[in-house]
Amino acid sequence: MGVLKRFEQRLEGLVNGTFAKVFKSEVQPVEIAGALQRECDNNATIWNRERTVVPNDFIVELSAPDYERLSPYSGQLGDELAGLVRDYAKQQRYTFMGPIKVHLEKAEDLDTGLYRVRSRTLAASSSQPQAGPGQQQGGYGYPPVGAPPMPSSPPPGPPGGPQRRPAGGGHVAPVPGGAGQAVRRWIEINGTRHQISRPTLVLGRSTEADVRIDDPGVSRRHCEIRTGTPSTIQDLGSTNGIVVDGQHTTRATLRDGSRIVVGSTTIIYRQAEG
Repeated sequence: MGVLKRFEQRLEGLVNGTFAKVFKSEVQPVEIAGALQRECDNNATIWNRERTVVPNDFIVELSAPDYERLSPYSGQLGDELAGLVRDYAKQQRYTFMGPIKVHLEKAEDLDTGLYRVRSRTLAASSSQPQAGPGQQQGGYGYPPVGAPPMPSSPPPGPPGGPQRRPAGGGHVAPVPGGAGQAVRRWIEINGTRHQISRPTLVLGRSTEADVRIDDPGVSRRHCEIRTGTPSTIQDLGSTNGIVVDGQHTTRATLRDGSRIVVGSTTIIYRQAEG
């Protein structure tokens, strides 16, 4: 089950009585939830092959009318949204430098139904309390064990500090591993293997696509795989969208074994060193 779907199910227990009024505003919680996921993807910082750090402090700016409706429930809603971010990070193998917080703020320049999300990465202070029951110190939502300090500005280039994933989802150069190691990437469709030997690979029904999929539910240019660390998949405005590891999305991080569904076709993404 996708992270957003689980989030919606958790909200079902809250949406009753007077609390239901909050969800009649133009901005819906699931919209904010999706925006928080994109904020993580677009601001992921790669420390090394095993650690990708994402923001942990989020501010959701709302119009005055939406803020007035949502603010009385900001504590409950903030907790649910923080839980969604934590679940999404676990699914995508992201790491946080401190506890996750989601705040609501009023923005006078926004009209009803519009919102903005701002984020930042805040390291936990030395006085950060120890993890309580159900909270894993050094795991998702808390500082990773042995994580390097956040630099004030990135070093000029590799090797060194983190590489920032472009907001537009562009190509990120791989972080070098051991000497002479290279990452091989390929996809498997109906038992046929297609090597990925370029920064981007377009999948679709058109003969101009890099990999043609003969499926009436697939658009001419349906989606694009972008290699990097990590590799990602991006929907290209298709009619039916993409489902990655059970979650309907427009953009997702790929890992070895990820299952991508386009139309009625299942694609398996693979990668290996050497």
